[in-house]
Amino acid sequence: MPAPEFFEDDFHSLPEILRIHLDERPDRAALVKDERSVTYRELWDLTGRVAAGLQRDGLQSRDVIAICATASVDYLVVYLGALRAGVAVSPLAPSSTPDGLAGMVADCGAKLFFLDAGVGGAIAGVMDKIAAPRVALDDSSAGQAYSAWLPGPGATPQPVEIDQTQAFNIIYSSGTTGAPKGIVQSHKMRWMHVRRGFYDAEAVTLASTPLYSNTTLVSIFPTLAHGGTVVLMAKFDVEGFLKLAVKYKATHSMLVPVQYKRLMEYPDFGKYDLSSYRLKFCTSAPFGAALKRDILDRWPGGLVEYFGMTEGGATCILECHTYPDKLHTVGQPGPGHEMKLIGEDGNEVAAGEIGEVVGHSQAIMNAYHNQPGKTSEAEWWAPDGRRFIRTGDVGRFDSDGFLTLMDRKKDMIITGGFNVYPSDLEAVLTQHEAVAEAAVVGVPSGKWGETPVGYVTLKAGKTASAEEIRTFANDRLGKTQRLSDLLILDTIPRSHIGKVMKKEMRAEYRGPAND
Repeated sequence: MPAPEFFEDDFHSLPEILRIHLDERPDRAALVKDERSVTYRELWDLTGRVAAGLQRDGLQSRDVIAICATASVDYLVVYLGALRAGVAVSPLAPSSTPDGLAGMVADCGAKLFFLDAGVGGAIAGVMDKIAAPRVALDDSSAGQAYSAWLPGPGATPQPVEIDQTQAFNIIYSSGTTGAPKGIVQSHKMRWMHVRRGFYDAEAVTLASTPLYSNTTLVSIFPTLAHGGTVVLMAKFDVEGFLKLAVKYKATHSMLVPVQYKRLMEYPDFGKYDLSSYRLKFCTSAPFGAALKRDILDRWPGGLVEYFGMTEGGATCILECHTYPDKLHTVGQPGPGHEMKLIGEDGNEVAAGEIGEVVGHSQAIMNAYHNQPGKTSEAEWWAPDGRRFIRTGDVGRFDSDGFLTLMDRKKDMIITGGFNVYPSDLEAVLTQHEAVAEAAVVGVPSGKWGETPVGYVTLKAGKTASAEEIRTFANDRLGKTQRLSDLLILDTIPRSHIGKVMKKEMRAEYRGPAND
């Protein structure tokens, strides 16, 4: 089905597009969770009531609200209603520390804080640090009951003119460790996301990653913009996901690699009819070529990998089903996106050389909220004056323009003056017959400055000692790459979207390699 003509225009806000769907497909299901289904007609009424409630409470265009809760229809209704009022949304991670949450609510300047009972209990000790009035989406004691706060049916907001440069949302880069950075994405940036394609009015997107994650939002908003249906899961589990996919005849899903791994390893995966799928998407963490191949072989429909940042700049797209010989790469820059590789001196490297990836497009963050210094650090300016965003990832383009990633720049190990890429060592470790997963980090060394330390998990039913695996790897590695230590774990520590938590692993390591 071709995209509606308005996607050829320079800009439309998401509320404008929802108004079009009200006229064209009022009875189409927009949001579904458990037994609740909301049509586009109902969604327009509900978001209007939310917008009217915000205006009643004195919020004006360009103000901010914060939301921190598990996935629900009301979560997205509030999100979209705020946008109708010209109010930006800061979706926060419930997994953040209580002090971290309080800090982010204050930093974004939220005028209202929407939460649920789980978050309310977690932050009970820091309530005095949160000035924003609280509204409980689940009508719990965490705040004013949402059902009481929400204006009655038919309430309509005052019309608001939305400028494409104003904030759509403020997404924080972390919240579990370190000082989080609020990434300000504009309405124009989201417009560039939704007109990227891949969806249409018949799309049924099964969303199983958290709503505070940009990984999820770059799937949900395009689905709604094209008039499709979003089916929500509050928490991912393999069997539940597969049952929902069959029940609703899902056509699209955005998953992270660790979810794909769990699904493909599920013994009964082949018993589920997934023939309705047209496209699956993946982003946020390294996606192994073997796993991509397995998905292409056993899961109907195409597979698309995105490589990019919440900060924007540029995105690489790999249509795995179109380029099965490029599964070791993350694809080529998308239409209208430009990527360059730069060296330590800040200059572009020669063709075929390794460098840090920087990107430019119209889909680019405004700034880090309240952090001009951090914003400046994230920028690289081309000689012609164009603004690029530094990814912190190191890679190389092949002769066809496909990007192969090496590692995060900050994860590169400099040992004895030599650059060592952890991914090279991890690839060798996973060649051992007993190793399921591997991660390598650099730890301080008095002799070498830094030295590599490996972490592995073992395959079910396999046994091997740490020293046996370390010796296996070192016999196959160059002298400067050799592992100083290796530890066997039950699981590799990962974030909520599957990224290996190497910063925490480095900080927590206590062993002989530190000497």
